[in-house]
Amino acid sequence: MAYRKTPAVQARLDAQRETVLSAATELLAERGYAACSVAAVAERAGVATGTVYRSFPSKAELVAELFRTVVGREVAAVRESAAFAGDLHAQVASVIGTFAGRALGAPRLAYALLAEPVDPEVEAERLVFRRAFRDVIAARIAEGVEAGRLPAQDAELTAALLVGGVGEALVGPLAHGRAPDDLIPALISFSLRALGGTPTPTPTRI
Repeated sequence: MAYRKTPAVQARLDAQRETVLSAATELLAERGYAACSVAAVAERAGVATGTVYRSFPSKAELVAELFRTVVGREVAAVRESAAFAGDLHAQVASVIGTFAGRALGAPRLAYALLAEPVDPEVEAERLVFRRAFRDVIAARIAEGVEAGRLPAQDAELTAALLVGGVGEALVGPLAHGRAPDDLIPALISFSLRALGGTPTPTPTRI
């Protein structure tokens, strides 16, 4: 008969897993992917390396799960930023402003998510992140085209181009830990020009 974990044992294992992920998140935000060795994560979490390996068989699997966790928060934030009634241009501006603002507010973490060299397993998660961000924008573009507020266009393609352009524009400032004061307004202006159409005079939420 296969061994079945009791609720108490499962709760303890889940708590250990969360402790390890929390420690890895701190290291990623402070020093990037290269600092997230199993030994370093175990030391930060105050556990043995064997405890880390019981939850994550390899560093790549640990960091892939770490990316999924952190990226999930970022995607939720940009989705929430567009969840208001109003002009579609304002919604897209809010998404771009939220994404860029959060990235510049935590530059080391954002650089790790967007551009730091990573293992193939983590690169796959990075592509999921880009697609999720793209989909948030694409949904707004599709609504605008259907409503006649935006010119006819491929919503996913436009959104992918915006994600690629904004991400590339952020890489340098994130790597150097500083950005021009007008970077976010410039990114928003670029994005709105790319959409086409004419925004209505609705206050932009960023």
